[in-house]
Amino acid sequence: MTLNRFAVLGRVGMDLMADPPGTSIEEARAFTTAIGGSAGNIAVALARQGAEAALISCISDDAVGRFCAADLARYGVDTTQLRPVSGEARNSLALTETRATGCQTVLYRNGAADFALAPEDIDRIDFTPFAALVITGTALARDPSRSATFAAIARARASGALTVLDVDWRAYSWPSRQEAAATCLMAAQACHITIGNDDEWGLMAGSDAEGPTLAHHLATQGALFTIYKRGPLGSTTHTADHSFDTPIFPVTALKPTGAGDGFMGGLLAALAQGAPLETAVQRGAATAAIIVSGVGCAPASPDRATLDAFLLRHQG
Repeated sequence: MTLNRFAVLGRVGMDLMADPPGTSIEEARAFTTAIGGSAGNIAVALARQGAEAALISCISDDAVGRFCAADLARYGVDTTQLRPVSGEARNSLALTETRATGCQTVLYRNGAADFALAPEDIDRIDFTPFAALVITGTALARDPSRSATFAAIARARASGALTVLDVDWRAYSWPSRQEAAATCLMAAQACHITIGNDDEWGLMAGSDAEGPTLAHHLATQGALFTIYKRGPLGSTTHTADHSFDTPIFPVTALKPTGAGDGFMGGLLAALAQGAPLETAVQRGAATAAIIVSGVGCAPASPDRATLDAFLLRHQG
């Protein structure tokens, strides 16, 4: 982790947020733009907290794709591994609201450009300089992106990089729940670190009741650690010989989205800075709290000074 450089594989898109905050999509007469998509948000969170982050994905060869590349670069994310694709492929577009309750999101994701990522794209990447490869599970939903993702895991491990899976299960992207369960479990078994929520661990385990058992089992069977996220109840982290709980930071949320992406970015950035695991998980939880209490995901993502100040106010 001391290399402090991360490759993040998965989707990036454009968010259009109803403005001003609190406005419904139906009533909005203005929208503000921001980066969207789990991998894009994770890359921004890492860059905001002092890590080098490169996004591996495909973007549409149009104005929306160029917006995504330009906004990532503005946050300091390396975009050299973004491949533009022509034809009918499109970056995802999400219309969303900044509302704590009843928050609506309308997602346009037909012909998603990120699913065009191919094994040939991975063959060109040298993973040696990276501390870790972060996989977002939606990239596993279909080929050629699925094959590219497993190729990236294999190449990263062979290069000595850690592999991290954010299960990121979005049912609408998959042909079936059964296919998602089998594929995500295979990826989790191939990665050093797996992070998921209760639904995602339940998916891979075959039932919600068995999700916690699977999270603990993987940590005793070769994973460095696993994290079972439990929403408002916080999270449970498992290593081979130790487990601990981490609560959330209570805040006044402006929206329910972006917490998981921020959690991943804050966690990995802290580990790269030499923090012990329990401290790193806490910083991930604090990053998540800051993001849900701000407007947008990437725009609300804190830098290290903001995160440190938040922790000073909320700890103890």
